[in-house]
Amino acid sequence: MGSTLKSLLTCVIGLAVLASSGCADDGGSDALPAETVPAETVPAETVPAETVPTETAAPDVGDESPPAERDFSAISPIVEAYIDEHGLNGAGLIVVDREDGVVHEDYWGEFSADRISLIASSTKMITAGVLLHLDDQGVLDIDAPVADAVEWGSGNPDITPAQLISNSSGLVGLLNTGYVPYLCQFSPTTTLQACGESIFTTPDDDADVIPPDTEFRYGGAQWQVAGAVAEAASGMSWDELVDEIFVQPCGLRTLAYNNPFLQLGVAGFSYPTAFDGDPTTLAPVDNPNMEGGAYTTTGDYAGLLLLHLRDGMCGDTQVLSPDALDRMHSDRVAEAYAGDAAIDNPGYGMGWWVDRESGRISDAGAFGTVPWLDLEDGYGAYLVIEATSILGQGLAEQLFAPVEDAVLG
Repeated sequence: MGSTLKSLLTCVIGLAVLASSGCADDGGSDALPAETVPAETVPAETVPAETVPTETAAPDVGDESPPAERDFSAISPIVEAYIDEHGLNGAGLIVVDREDGVVHEDYWGEFSADRISLIASSTKMITAGVLLHLDDQGVLDIDAPVADAVEWGSGNPDITPAQLISNSSGLVGLLNTGYVPYLCQFSPTTTLQACGESIFTTPDDDADVIPPDTEFRYGGAQWQVAGAVAEAASGMSWDELVDEIFVQPCGLRTLAYNNPFLQLGVAGFSYPTAFDGDPTTLAPVDNPNMEGGAYTTTGDYAGLLLLHLRDGMCGDTQVLSPDALDRMHSDRVAEAYAGDAAIDNPGYGMGWWVDRESGRISDAGAFGTVPWLDLEDGYGAYLVIEATSILGQGLAEQLFAPVEDAVLG
């Protein structure tokens, strides 16, 4: 085995970082992203890393002065105690309301409104949003076979983009760590098109692929295929798509994709501290990691959450249709094949985990980010720590109730 492949395998094994516990997957692994228990990684950078400004301010997403009746004072003691208990370098939290925009934000330790963090699987809802936007525009039919969009789609003629971004394509999932036929998804030296084609046409996975919409298989190469299909259908690079669909209309300042895993030596369950809030630590790539390679600030992620709360609008621009949002937020694995996304029966839409008891949707990441939305009550929040999915979810679970109490008054 060559040194490059060994390095790739080491990285992929480390990407059990994407999972914590609770889900049976196709390769015999029983790990699951923490956000899936009970709630929860990739990119060709959308903006060359060296061009992304490091001085940022939150986009204009609404009134940032919380109404007087909203009392968030219960939150800081919880976060401070958690940081001390686990020796974290800090945390950030931003809370948004459908009508009032940003209603609360606070930072602890090394964090500030300007800090840029890698967000791992919290990338997925952004990637899914790109494909739904193309579907809205008639550029890509996410319910038609991939073969309708790309010549190499004949490698798996029954799979659709909708199945790819709901972890239901039947391709081997991420939790089968070290799956050699799909290792290009972590490579910073190939292209998204070459990687997508390789994954979809390799005969080396024939014994492991199952029919689509028969089983939930979390993450992995299916997301890389989805990104390649979006590029091919639109005639645009991934960075151009993200810039046109989200960055410009939503006034975002730092959102970009890269493929950081090999570059930063990600291993185990730990945040790559070498990043240290600085995108210039990453070389530009043409193979962005579609499921876990984005980086951004709290303010930019808040802008995306508000888009989901405001019927797909950013300012005066209809970025996603209400129908597209409904599809993203709905429990597709239940609707399409009566599936479950983990052993404790959460659901999954397109980029969003669905808590079937509370109705809360979330898209937590391996490095400790936890975005969540309460669509019925019209609010959401984004929590960021730079640690692990288990620690991020542990803190989020302590914050769900006090955030709800504060927002609803």
